Amino acid sequence: MDRRRASFSTENGGGTRMDYRRIEERLGEIPGNVSFYYRNLVTGENFSYRSGERLMAASVIKLYVMAAAFAEIAGGRLDPEQLIATKKADFVPSCGAVAYLHEGLQVTVMDLVTLMIIFSDNTATNILIDLIGMDEINKEIRSMGFKDTWLRRKMFDAEKSRLGIQNLITAGETGVFFQKLYEGTLVDAASSRRMLAILKDQQLNGKIPFYLKALSEEPDIAHKTGEDTGITHDAGIVYGKEPFIVCFCGNETDTPRFERLMAEGSLELYQDTLR
Repeated sequence: MDRRRASFSTENGGGTRMDYRRIEERLGEIPGNVSFYYRNLVTGENFSYRSGERLMAASVIKLYVMAAAFAEIAGGRLDPEQLIATKKADFVPSCGAVAYLHEGLQVTVMDLVTLMIIFSDNTATNILIDLIGMDEINKEIRSMGFKDTWLRRKMFDAEKSRLGIQNLITAGETGVFFQKLYEGTLVDAASSRRMLAILKDQQLNGKIPFYLKALSEEPDIAHKTGEDTGITHDAGIVYGKEPFIVCFCGNETDTPRFERLMAEGSLELYQDTLR
């Protein structure tokens, strides 16, 4: 384990209740390229592990497509109620529902955003990418201050994937993404609230929320997963007495093992905030 790649700080100048060495050691035992970012949104305590490393994004890139869509809506360039008829040519497999419904189904732009996030719908994502434009989405990503996050291809583009053209994220920038949402500064306050509301309706809850959803006080969790062969991510905000951001990102890793750490680690971090 390379301890030089882990960092901890606290904004309140005090000590910390958490043993970050425990987290670092467990992350260091996971094979492959894994990274982690944590920030307590009340105390300012934060810990990161390889959080600046660029990784293949899988479906976490959909967070940034959503933000770009909201920026276009806020700028009057996109109508959230615009109806779009689905086409068979747009259908791609795997996550989501649109590709399994009839061609010509009419959905609004906001329907597409919602499906893209709560069901990780690949077809909805690709329709939005075509509607907004890949260059425009990357322009919006840059304007929001994210330098290492890139949308470079549509979902399920096997040809570009074979050529090594991948969408990219970092755990650190994704953590900042959620901090901006929490502070109401991503696009604007109203857009940030709406995006958080969509993320709280997430239906894919087998990672960060796995144990948290079983608690009697069941905290709200606004998050987005991502997965592919050897890739698994989950990132978001866990609400409670002290809301916190947590981002787990992994490439070329043992996905079941890393996902167990996501579930167990998130529960432990939540319990630490209650002390």
